[in-house]
This record gives sequence, structure tokens and C-alpha cells, in this order.
Amino acid sequence: MDWYWIINIVIIVVLLVSLFLGHHYYRKRLNKEISRAQRSERIKTVFLANVSHALRSPLNTIIKTSDELSTQSVDDMDAVKVINQAKHINKNGHQLLYFISQLLELSNFESSMGTFTMIEVNLAELMASYRREALRDVNSEVSIVVRSPLSPHCKATLDTNLMYQLMMHLLHNATQHTKEGLITLNYEYERRGLKITVTDTGDGMPQKLQNNLSSMFQMGDSLNLFNQSSGLGLSICKAIVDSLNGQITLNSEPAKGTTVTVWLPCAMRHMKKGL
Repeated sequence: MDWYWIINIVIIVVLLVSLFLGHHYYRKRLNKEISRAQRSERIKTVFLANVSHALRSPLNTIIKTSDELSTQSVDDMDAVKVINQAKHINKNGHQLLYFISQLLELSNFESSMGTFTMIEVNLAELMASYRREALRDVNSEVSIVVRSPLSPHCKATLDTNLMYQLMMHLLHNATQHTKEGLITLNYEYERRGLKITVTDTGDGMPQKLQNNLSSMFQMGDSLNLFNQSSGLGLSICKAIVDSLNGQITLNSEPAKGTTVTVWLPCAMRHMKKGL
């Protein structure tokens, strides 16, 4: 009889524990879905808040310049002026395209957040590929170097798609602010993870914008930033770093440059030089 009651008590305890764990699991899933819905709503809010200036400014320039071209007669056209106007249209067209692609990227990232494909890659080769991409956006007055205390054979397990988005936005921001000087990409092992630092010697950021960025990074609001020079790039960086449980900080000084530091938890091996 005693064993009968003991077995029943054990079964009841197991059932209660199962119910508790199931409730905890589904509550966690529900909170995650609610959070995702709230973030999606914030994306729409950011779009509505920023689209007027971000889209109208280059669009107005394109329309104004093309109107000037279309009202000129062929005989009155100055070749140099026409070329400059065409360059102006082209520059603003690219700016408009870049912002729209950022919005699409941010929207796609938010909808697929939580799905990662982790693979092991050679860090030296990966960082060298980012440097080659960034070199396309700079003139001959700007140098881009990659530095690391790690072995060139060091391997890291990463989501390469997210890393590519993250690094391209960081390097694009650096190239946009640096017309001459040096951009340095440094990577190392720290606190059981990968620490990446992008430093430029460009024009830096105004204190007001830097304060807004610092506040955004500290408060975790990855979608509350837009400015004409960086667009939504830094917001996307923040969203990526948050999704990977990492950290991002920014330090900048007008006329002296900017340093962005990212830390990501990451499994790494073959780190010592000489291996």
C-alpha cells in the first residue's frame, strides 16, 4: 500500500513539474512573439518618422536638376554644366537607393530574426574580404588596413551573412566620413568572444549625434536612429549585435575620427601565432 501511494505521489509531482515547465516554455515563446510584434511596429514608426526627409531630400534634388535640364534648349546647353548636373542626379539617385535598400534589409532582418546559420571560417580571410569590399568606396587618399594579434590560421564559428551585413555597414560608415587618412579594422579574442574595432581618421560626429548614438546603444533601442550620413546602418548594426547577444560602443571626436567597437560571443580556435 505504501508503495502504491509513493508511486502516485511521484507521478503527480512529475505531472506538476511537466505542467510548470510547459507553462514556462509557452510563456517564454509568447513573450518572444509579443516582443517581435512590438519591434515590427517600431520599424513602421521609424519608417514614417524618417521617410519624409530621407526620401524627399534626394528626390527633390533629382527632380529639380532634371527640370533644369529639360527646360534648356539644345543650343543653350553647356557641356560641363550638363555633366555636373548628371553627376548630381546620379549621386542623389545612389543615396536614395542606399536608403531604400537599408529599409528593406532592416525589415527582412527583423522578420527572420532568431534564425542563424553558424559555420566555422578563417578569420583572416574573412576580414581581408571585408577590406577588399570597403576599398571600392574610398579614393586614393584613404588607406584601409587589417590588424590582429591572432594567428592567420585562427578559426571562428559565425553567421557569415549577419557578419557581412554588420561589417559592411560599419565600414561604409567609416568610408563616408573619411576623405583622407586611415581606416583600421582590428580583431582579437576577448572574454570568450570576438572583439572587432573599426577606427577611422575622418571628420568624426557632432557631439549631439554621438550622445544620441550612445543613448541608443545603452538603452537597447536599435531602431531609434536616423541621420543623413549614416542612414539606418548603425541601427541595423545594433539590431544584429543585440540578436547575437553582443555589445557595441561608439566613440567619436569631431575632426579627429570615430571608433566603433563590437564584441560578440564566439567559439574560436587556433588563435596563437606560429600554429
